[in-house]
Amino acid sequence: MISINREKESQFKEICIRLWRNKAAMFGLFVILLLIITAIFAPLIAPYHYDMQNLRATNLLPSMKHFMGTDNFGRDIFSRIIYGSRISLQVGFIAVGIGVLIGGTLGSLSAYYGGFVDNIIMRFVDVLLAIPSTLLAISIAAALGPGLTNAMIAVGIGTVPNYARVVRASVLTVKEQEFIEAARCIGVRDYKIIMKHILPNAMAPLIVQATLGVAGAILSAAALSFIGLGIQPPTPEWGAMLSAGRAYIRDYWHIVTFPGVTIMLTIFSLNLFGDGLRDALDPRLKR
Repeated sequence: MISINREKESQFKEICIRLWRNKAAMFGLFVILLLIITAIFAPLIAPYHYDMQNLRATNLLPSMKHFMGTDNFGRDIFSRIIYGSRISLQVGFIAVGIGVLIGGTLGSLSAYYGGFVDNIIMRFVDVLLAIPSTLLAISIAAALGPGLTNAMIAVGIGTVPNYARVVRASVLTVKEQEFIEAARCIGVRDYKIIMKHILPNAMAPLIVQATLGVAGAILSAAALSFIGLGIQPPTPEWGAMLSAGRAYIRDYWHIVTFPGVTIMLTIFSLNLFGDGLRDALDPRLKR
């Protein structure tokens, strides 16, 4: 038992070292941590409240008083972007959590039992895969109605097929190994085998997929808000800010530029970290 624990610790240490050496991944992680800290301490960082209006200071260009200018209602764009990080990160993590929970369950059951169960579950997943995830999220959001909760559900369900296939592939490679056969022989129940033996050994691809999926979930939520099916005003959300400012894009560039750059930087950082994590967890890169 002690040798197994030491081996796991050495593997984890090796993964951390490889991740640390990846400068691009570290930059992505730094930006992600900065966004999380900003979201947590938004009331302390933002100079104004997100819905504070000043109709005498509408459409102001960036200045020392308003770092990113003001919108058409005189609201400080910098403050709204800071508060908007709460909404975007919340949607991203919770939507991915929904996708991982449902998709992981379906993928595990499909791979472990195989046969008829596998055919039923995977044909259902194939139907969902035939619909683009963004279009599927739009359809679900349109059926449920706009709002934060419905947007998270819509985006989460749209990602279920991806996680189901990733987990199924991972479980298929693990379930035939000797220690799984040994657990079956001594009478361990199926759900314990799946939860305690198979899933912990099939988590690496799922972790990478989930990390990259947060970026896609934030982008999908922004797209829903942009077309009016996501978070509703006056709640600050980056996609909704883009949608509200598109009518002023010719005369007041800052209204759409800063929310757009924030979305781009967030997605870029998550992708960098996800790629670095994938490389660090890849056993073929061990030296």
